[in-house]
This record gives sequence, C-alpha cells and structure tokens, in this order.
Amino acid sequence: MQLYNTLSAEERAELIDQAGKQRLTLSFYAYAKIENPKEFRDALFLAWNPLEVLGRIYVAQEGINAQLSLPADNFYAFKDTLDEYQFMKDMRLNVAVEHDDHSFLKLTIKVRDKIVADGLNDATFDVTNIGVHLKAKDFNQILEDPNTIVVDFRNHYESEIGHFKGAITPDVETFRESLPIINEQLKDFKEDKNLVMYCTGGIRCEKASAYFKHQGFKNVFQLEGGIINYAKQIKEENLESKFIGKNFVFDHRLGERITDDIVSQCHQCGNPCDNHTNCENEGCHLLFIQCDSCKAAMENCCCAECQEIIHMSLVDQVKLRRGIKNGNKIFRKGKSDKLVYKHSGELSDVALSTFKNPTAIRQKIKIKKTLIGKAEHYYTKASVGLFIIENKELTIGDKILISGPTTGNEELLLEKMFVNGAENTLAKLGDKVTFAVPFRIRLSDKLYKLDN
Repeated sequence: MQLYNTLSAEERAELIDQAGKQRLTLSFYAYAKIENPKEFRDALFLAWNPLEVLGRIYVAQEGINAQLSLPADNFYAFKDTLDEYQFMKDMRLNVAVEHDDHSFLKLTIKVRDKIVADGLNDATFDVTNIGVHLKAKDFNQILEDPNTIVVDFRNHYESEIGHFKGAITPDVETFRESLPIINEQLKDFKEDKNLVMYCTGGIRCEKASAYFKHQGFKNVFQLEGGIINYAKQIKEENLESKFIGKNFVFDHRLGERITDDIVSQCHQCGNPCDNHTNCENEGCHLLFIQCDSCKAAMENCCCAECQEIIHMSLVDQVKLRRGIKNGNKIFRKGKSDKLVYKHSGELSDVALSTFKNPTAIRQKIKIKKTLIGKAEHYYTKASVGLFIIENKELTIGDKILISGPTTGNEELLLEKMFVNGAENTLAKLGDKVTFAVPFRIRLSDKLYKLDN
C-alpha cells in the first residue's frame, strides 16, 4: 500500500508536460471533529494519488486545510472522494484565478496538531461559533460604512503586494501573532464597530472570527472564501474591486494578480515590483520581492554574500550551513536588514505603477525534454562531467540540457563523449558517460535530451 511519493519534483514535472492535460489549482478547508487524523490522512492519499492530485494538505482533529492541483478531467471524480465525508459534502472549492500546471509537484498530506496554528490553549473556545459570512457585493457595501474596521489576517509578506483599501495590515510573520495584537488594538470597539476580516481563502478568518466573538466582539464579519473567491465574484458580477494588487498564494507562483496596480517595490532597487522570489542560497532561502533586472544581476540572491556562496562547491555550502537550526532562523519570510525597500505594517493604498501586460502569466518557458540520467561526478581540473544513463539512449549530435537548483538550466550540443571509458557515439541504459562541460555541475543535476 503506497502512502508516499515515489517521484522527484523534476520527474513529476516531466510527466505533467508529457501528459499535456490542463490542471486546475484549487484550495479548500473545513473545520470538523476528526477522531483519527492519521487514518483519515492515509485514506485521502490512497483516494487522491490515482487521480494525480498534487498539493500540500494538512489534517488535524479540528479539520482539513488543502491547497492542490489536479487534471481538469479528474475534477468530478475528485469531488466524489470529498462527498464521501459528510463534513466535506458540497463544500466550496476555491478555484485559482490563474492556473499553472506546475503549481504543485508532490502530494504531501501531513497530520498536524491544528490546521491553523493559533497559539491558543483555551478549552472554552468554540472554533465553530463563527462570524457572518459576506459575499463580494455585501463585503464591498460594508466597507463603505464608516462604522467598519477591516483587518487583514495574513502576514506582512502577503499584504505588502496587495490588500483591501483602508485595511489594518499587522506587521506579523504568523497568524498566531496577529490575534493578541488586534484584540488589544481594538479592545475599545467591541460593542459599536463592525469588525470585518479577510484572508487568502477564508480559513484563517474562520478561526479569527470565532476567536473575536469569544473575546466579546458583537458585530463580526468575514469575507466568504477569502480573496480567491472575492476575485472570482467581482469578475463574474462586474463589481468594483476594493482589493488592489496581487494575492499571495502558497504554491510556486507566489501570487496571482487581482488588479493591475503594483503597490510594492523591489526590495533591492526600489522600483515598482510585486514578484516574490526565494534567495538561491539554500542556507538563506529568504523570501523577498525582486524585479527582473535585480534577479538577473543578483542571480536570484538577496545579497552579495549569498551570491558568493552559490558559486561555492556543494560540499562547502553544506559546511557553512552545518550547526544552523532550520525553521524561521533560515527560512525567513521577508524580514532582513538586507532588504532596503521592505515595507510592512501600515501600507499605502496608492499604486506605484501599473502592470504592463495583464494577460500574461509569469511562467517558465516549457522545453520539450526527456530525462536521460543524473550527474555522478564533476572533474574540476578537466572540466568533465560524469553521468549515469537511467532512461533511453544518448547519441552524438543530441541537444542536451543539464538542470539543477544551483546549476540552473544549461544547454549543450553533444559533440564527443566517452562511454564506460572508451570513446563512443551511443550510450545506453546503465552506461557511464563522460563529456566536457564548460561549467560546474552538481550531484543534484539531471541530464535531459531536448526534442528537436
């Protein structure tokens, strides 16, 4: 009984490209009492793996939180698997504004203590006693009421690239930080103000609305389905968007555009920009906003120090990381003194620029390629790479691609090679192949043959 992934991200991406099927990206959540989360998790994996579902899913005794993608052809079969559980039957599914076949490349279902970490330890808190759900039209109307306070329950790196006009945007890195901050900030308005909240897909607001009702707030409202559902409704109903900019999403796209307004800046040069990237240095991996010019000049790095590190050998990079604890100490979410133009907390509602090509989605150019093998060694002095052929054949004259997280994507025309130590024109499954490579390769690199 298979309960785990057997393919790497690169291999999965290759299969997706070869299949040529449109994939849907969607998210959903449900608060419910799940007696045995581990058993529930395994049942979901067995049901979804054959349907080619990929994504990041958390389950806990309090419910389920899922962001995933699947072939459009399998949508109704997938929905049938949800309807088998009463608490997920006919549940709202938030379909993404923009779709990307590579939004997720693994199916990961994890059991957690809670589906949304809140830092609360209060047995009297009822997470199902929620506020009033508002659809886009009603949400727009209540925002016009001077008696309304609207709060963004996302984190600083999310709100920086897009938010509702006039919203309180807490300068926090986690949801749990925002609850006591907002409770203290609004303690004098429990009786007479409309407390209106929103988040990406609704799951954080669902818990926050219950929390603030528990704290004594009388008029608590939340945006139904979050920003994702709001964007869909304003388009379908031709409504004015009170949201400006991009909505941060937790897949490799890191954002989908709601309006053409750019409200943030490149953290390195200050030019208008709202594209997030992660620092190429695996020992840093800082999430920050970087324009295309800085991306090219800095090689996806957040600073000159990290840029130097990525050109070190993999062994030396690992040595530098040794002894450093993982988590927020390494994988920070946009908080660093290296980011000169970082803004968080109180954010402006004024656009800095306008997106020039609103119909284009930033996607990687898809190259038709076939995975042939993997890197085994690199002979530095001779500038020669050693590869093992694990699939099909390699022939003199083939166009090849060497690809890896540090190496990037490097194309070559294969003019000469040695197969198992002797010069040859053909390499087959299981052969060891060496040929000249004018750049350093790593053991994580893959060897692809490009289709003509």
